[in-house]
Amino acid sequence: MNTIKTELIVIGAGSGGLSVAAGAAQMGKDVTLFEKGKMGGDCLNYGCVPSKSLIAAASRAHAMAHPGVFGIGPVAPEIDFAAVNAHVHQVIAAIEPHDSQERFEGFGVKVVREAAAFSGKRTVVAGDTQYEAKHIVVSTGSRAAIPPIPGLETVPYLTNETVFNLTERPDHLIVIGGGPIGVELGQAHRRLGSDVTLIEGFKVMGKDDPELVAVVLEAIKADGIDVREGAKVASVSGEAGAITVTLEGGETVNGSHLLLAAGRQPNVDGLNLEAAGIAYTKQGISVDGRLRTSNSRVYAIGDVAGGLQFTHVAGYHAGIAVRNILFKVPAKADTSAIPWVTYTDPELAHVGMTEAEARKAYGDKATVVRWALDENDRAQAERDTRGFIKAVIGPGGRIKGASIVGAKAGELIQPWVLALSQKLKISAFTGMVAPYPTRGEIGKRAAGAYYTPVLFSQRTQNIVRLLGVFD
Repeated sequence: MNTIKTELIVIGAGSGGLSVAAGAAQMGKDVTLFEKGKMGGDCLNYGCVPSKSLIAAASRAHAMAHPGVFGIGPVAPEIDFAAVNAHVHQVIAAIEPHDSQERFEGFGVKVVREAAAFSGKRTVVAGDTQYEAKHIVVSTGSRAAIPPIPGLETVPYLTNETVFNLTERPDHLIVIGGGPIGVELGQAHRRLGSDVTLIEGFKVMGKDDPELVAVVLEAIKADGIDVREGAKVASVSGEAGAITVTLEGGETVNGSHLLLAAGRQPNVDGLNLEAAGIAYTKQGISVDGRLRTSNSRVYAIGDVAGGLQFTHVAGYHAGIAVRNILFKVPAKADTSAIPWVTYTDPELAHVGMTEAEARKAYGDKATVVRWALDENDRAQAERDTRGFIKAVIGPGGRIKGASIVGAKAGELIQPWVLALSQKLKISAFTGMVAPYPTRGEIGKRAAGAYYTPVLFSQRTQNIVRLLGVFD
């Protein structure tokens, strides 16, 4: 077998892998990138990009049908689902050049469009060729987990990899899984005219603060989604266009399409990790703080390394890997300031500790402050006052976390991400001048609420009276 030597091998051309390959190549390294599927990985082709494109279309349809109280009458939108699908794929096509093989070859990356499997500690095989490198980065991502539901193998079902191929609107979409993917796609399809039933075995959006999730749940139920929490699926049956989901207890849900959104599993199949001495579990490849595997010459980044499964985490991991491999800096990944957003309407965004986590860590030394959007002038002007901010403050006024539910929460959380990453105190927000009128003012208002008990206390009043003597 022919062996080709290179300096760095990257397996997987998703967000993390592309970032490592581009960065290393532009710094003069000889890089070989392997991708057996589509360039751009899950995010571009089956995840973030198509889902947010679908949500944008659904949002426009909803705004037409529900203009609110602006003195504008409702208009029943004429939804051409095939055209909506075309819009989704046009957005993908517009972004594709950024992740294309041609672009990365322009950086000097050798792109091999084949599956790669380890053949040794520093070697991989693709086709009839073996490749050897000083370092290897595994960035193979994850895919939809297929739960062991009796009867599932006998019925057609959708995942995030196939749902964006639909050119005809589902009459009734049954979604199994109430995490971010299930809730986002469920609401989008409902707003585009489908009946939707959302089935969750535990709690919808269970990783988020239930106080904020309640606002999202109220909104999606108002849209007409039938939400079943604590509903265990016993079996599925039927055929294309006529699917039956039977719940424990015997209740049945009938629909035309079934979408599985019950978690993710890492893509480790076929990598032959054992040949390289790389340890892994069903959660993914085991890594240390520097993202090194049990084979110190191999790094794993993004979804395949377990932990938080977001595109921005894969990009962050890429930077950690590059610093370790190229600059020999013992950089470690720190996920304490990693945000996430669920792109429902209203959005829910979070970074850092939740209230429950802060109470557990700091007890009564943790302070929680809130500010509601119905006290925000811009939200009132836009007649959308749903939601609030909830900030968690630790000892010494240090910001420990923040959650926001409301319109554009994903944008509003970003100053809090910066504050948390820089270990700022809540006073940093009180000293900031926020433009008026903006929704972003709620951050400054929440910070002010932290100081209100002290500022307007009897002690402060006594000090002011005393200082008045010197007028």
